[in-house]
Amino acid sequence: MWKIHNKLLIYILWIMEIRLVSSFTSAMLCGRIPGLTPGQRNMCREMPDALIALGEGHQLGAQECQHQFRGHRWNCSEVWQRNVFAHVIPTASREAAYTYAIASAGAAYAVTAACARGNISACGCDVRHKATPTGGSTPDEPWKWGGCSADVDFGMRYARRFMDARELERDSRTLMNLHNNRAGRTLVKKMLRTDCKCHGVSGSCVMKTCWKSLPPFRLIGDRLMLKYQKAKTVQAVKGKRGLRLVLSRKKHAGTARAQKPVLDWPKRMELIYLEASPNYCERSLQTGSQGTAGRTCQRTGHGPQSCDLLCCGRGHSTQHIRRTTQCRCQFRWCCEVRCDECDESYEEFTCK
Repeated sequence: MWKIHNKLLIYILWIMEIRLVSSFTSAMLCGRIPGLTPGQRNMCREMPDALIALGEGHQLGAQECQHQFRGHRWNCSEVWQRNVFAHVIPTASREAAYTYAIASAGAAYAVTAACARGNISACGCDVRHKATPTGGSTPDEPWKWGGCSADVDFGMRYARRFMDARELERDSRTLMNLHNNRAGRTLVKKMLRTDCKCHGVSGSCVMKTCWKSLPPFRLIGDRLMLKYQKAKTVQAVKGKRGLRLVLSRKKHAGTARAQKPVLDWPKRMELIYLEASPNYCERSLQTGSQGTAGRTCQRTGHGPQSCDLLCCGRGHSTQHIRRTTQCRCQFRWCCEVRCDECDESYEEFTCK
């Protein structure tokens, strides 16, 4: 009997030790991450497993931003090398708008995905659809809600609390960041897709079970890039409710009264910015630009990666490169792949 009680006592002490170590580890972890505001540190201590998802979201945003701007003068590489959860671009430019939106979208996306995988104890699958199990079912196409729908509302709420917590000022730049944060995470919800699985005998589809799932993050990055290209300039105005950001437009009628600016609010899903973008030709910590010197360019063509545009008129250098690669590979039964070695030469162009 004593052996049984002894084992039980050891097990209880072991569980208590794990919880104490986990609590201590969380406090240590949250206290050492650079760039967190006090509010973000509190959220980290309350739910440390969500912080892991936020880190994954940061990586998603960084990789997608660099993919979308590859070949551009500003290639979204410098800003993601700074503190993970701090402000990313000092200049209130169109590029800053995209960066904040993709970072917010990445946070909401990763937290939602972690909930569906069961990696965050405070959330799981979205069960609200199961309250109306037949969904939009019709006699011709019967289906019902089932499976594990993405709990995107939890992901959006947590991303909003965490990402918006760093916006402590109440100035025009803060309003811009908050707007673009919201546009990014809202897009994740709007782009949820409905996946279905058929049920029936011999491959028939007598009934379908459907659930909401996250799309590939690349699609979200592509959509935000379109919004970046159509981003709107805003200005700050003071009203009865405090500072607001508005679009400024002018009527073109001939009267003096018609020339008075007409205030219009930006749409919730639009990306907005306050300042014109710099040319990003030279390295500047202030603008988050690495400059274009040494960047590989294309001698022909007229896109953003062409030497004419990327090199900012400074010209480019030509380097003749020769390398040996594997070629004419063949599979030999069984189980070997044999390749020849081929020499190839090509030219590489880099900005001066």
